[in-house]
Amino acid sequence: MSDLLVLDSIHPVFPSPDTALESPNGLLAIGGNLDQNTLYEAYRQGIFPWYDETQPLLWWSPNPRAVIFPKDIRVSRSLKKTMRQQSWEIRLNTVFQSVVEQCAAPRRDNEMDTWITDEMQNAYLALHHAGFAHSLEVWLENQLVGGLYGVLVGSVFCGESMFSLQKDASKVALVQLSLLVKQYTVDGFIDCQVSNDHLISMGAVTIPRQEFLSKLSVLREQLSPWPDKWQFKIPEKTV
Repeated sequence: MSDLLVLDSIHPVFPSPDTALESPNGLLAIGGNLDQNTLYEAYRQGIFPWYDETQPLLWWSPNPRAVIFPKDIRVSRSLKKTMRQQSWEIRLNTVFQSVVEQCAAPRRDNEMDTWITDEMQNAYLALHHAGFAHSLEVWLENQLVGGLYGVLVGSVFCGESMFSLQKDASKVALVQLSLLVKQYTVDGFIDCQVSNDHLISMGAVTIPRQEFLSKLSVLREQLSPWPDKWQFKIPEKTV
């Protein structure tokens, strides 16, 4: 990390994502702060924070970048069946803090591992109060069972994390998010940051960082009529 740019702790200025390291993939800078203006500007430039409590504040812009285009979302036959059989209710921005806390909770396979520190939680909560960060929640019998949160930059939804307390609840959340992006943006898409098997199974693809940044530079200037709060039950026709 000795060759990384160290950002000013008060007025950080991000370097070009093109200068990010190849190994570890996308590591761009160190330091700075998680002030809401700094955090939102990072997303506008295709940069995001990712670190744990043992590390300093690290900023990333990986190459390639994982994205989901709404038209390409994959809903398996079994997921369609699950969505029809359960009385899922989708809510937006009603319990943002609870969603972040659930995402930060230790996973079963690694009880001590979480990158969503208290500092990160407070930063995204502030971004939510500023109107930039949003949660999509999945409810079943009036209980929060899954969801995700992220940052909306124009017509690009930059997904941060998701959780599931009920089988397939996070998949339901991702499907509904893709429908939202399709409905409320023009040519918008979901930024998934880094690819994994779960995202690929849902339709995620990887594109070169430069292509991602080119799309972002246009879409970030669009004003999307994203709803503040609403809720609805999934009708059968949507699945």
